[in-house]
Amino acid sequence: MSSSVPRLVIAAPSSGSGKTTVATGLMAALAGRGLAVSPHKVGPDYIDPGYHALATGRVGRNLDAYLCGPELIAPLFLHGARGCDIAVVEGVMGLYDGAAGEGELASTAQVAKVLRAPVVLVVDASSQSRSVAALVHGFVSWDPGVRVGGVILNKVASDRHEELLREALDSVGVPVLGVLRRAAPVETPSRHLGLVPVAERRTEAVEAVAAMAAQVEQGCDLEALLQLARGTGALSGAAWDAAEVLASSPPPPLPVPTVGTAPPDPRFRPERPRPQTPDRQVVALAGGPAFTFSYAEHSELLVAAGAEVVVFDPLRDEQLPDNTAGLVMGGGFPEVYAAELSANEPLRKAVVALADTGAPVAAECAGLLYLCRELDGRPMCGVLDATARMSERLTLGYRDAVAVGDSSLAVAGTRMRGHEFHRTVVEPGSGAAPAWGVRAPVRRVEGFVQQGVHASYLHTHWASEPGVARRFVERCRTS
Repeated sequence: MSSSVPRLVIAAPSSGSGKTTVATGLMAALAGRGLAVSPHKVGPDYIDPGYHALATGRVGRNLDAYLCGPELIAPLFLHGARGCDIAVVEGVMGLYDGAAGEGELASTAQVAKVLRAPVVLVVDASSQSRSVAALVHGFVSWDPGVRVGGVILNKVASDRHEELLREALDSVGVPVLGVLRRAAPVETPSRHLGLVPVAERRTEAVEAVAAMAAQVEQGCDLEALLQLARGTGALSGAAWDAAEVLASSPPPPLPVPTVGTAPPDPRFRPERPRPQTPDRQVVALAGGPAFTFSYAEHSELLVAAGAEVVVFDPLRDEQLPDNTAGLVMGGGFPEVYAAELSANEPLRKAVVALADTGAPVAAECAGLLYLCRELDGRPMCGVLDATARMSERLTLGYRDAVAVGDSSLAVAGTRMRGHEFHRTVVEPGSGAAPAWGVRAPVRRVEGFVQQGVHASYLHTHWASEPGVARRFVERCRTS
């Protein structure tokens, strides 16, 4: 089985060169021409895919060779690109930057080679002229397996500056496919963890994406970019499919009770019956501005395992969805919305009541903070006997992890790879029954397992271990 979907990878020599502007603008410009555009992002980043989705009207998907393994890159890409006219993949960091100490693993270059896709290099030309040729030549020649099919020059000051840059690049033999002027900035505000997510600034984000599209339309040769994308060969292999993956994997062991149960906050002990849905278990998925970090494949795996996934907003909804049998809370920015989350006491009580029944609760990063007693001094759910606070220190990096004990997600010994990205601290960092043993940067245990709760700072990609979704849904049925 093979697919010949046209595809491009938008990369750069380093972060801050403008690849998000170019990639998102290109996606929007192509979609504006009536093309079905499949948006992808190299690496674990959740925020850029939100802008990609806004530009294309399709789910933004990640391609992370560290979290999922290189063998899943092509299948996940083909899954996202089904039925599309073209796929645009935004890179991460510099073209050849990947997981620290792991060579090319998880780099944009590795993904481009796996996908057999040409690379368009976005170069910040603001402080150079002839030197641009040496820079581009180095990136073109570094790895013969990476095909750099063209260059887009960003932050060009004037017509004369553009002329000097083009003259220099003539000697490299790489075509200039676009020139973006230093004027016409696109407003995409940032804060402590990067761009502000689309869900928090919907109107402004729409305007920003439109401005990116206009910038790319005006400054880039869209026909040449399309021709480059259409020149890619067929990509062999089958597309990833959640139902097929679960059907081909062994069934999970029956869920077992876990130790380390902390007494719930006595203020939040209302009895709340949880009627079961006979055929499909209702899994509530936290969304809205405070919980924007979620991989689409998680929901797809839950549905394939027999769940009905219902999104709710912890900022506004005062109750969990009807018949909730399990709860999934991914990452986001609860620290920004601590006051609003704390003020929604009815929902906090509902979360405690659900956890008290032993129902499965999977919480990553933001979800972990929400389950603590307090965040920056404001009351949270109190499911976990821990406190959370903002910190000046950024915790960032890939992690190798192993499940310390049995939980609603995994059996003891299950190995997964994850990613940490936060400026908060939870004290203590683990419970009587930790969630994970983490190997790097130092050996430690991390997170909390109690009753059906699995809470951790670690962001994981369930496509790498699809059995966790089936185990979670099975726990929904039996708890």
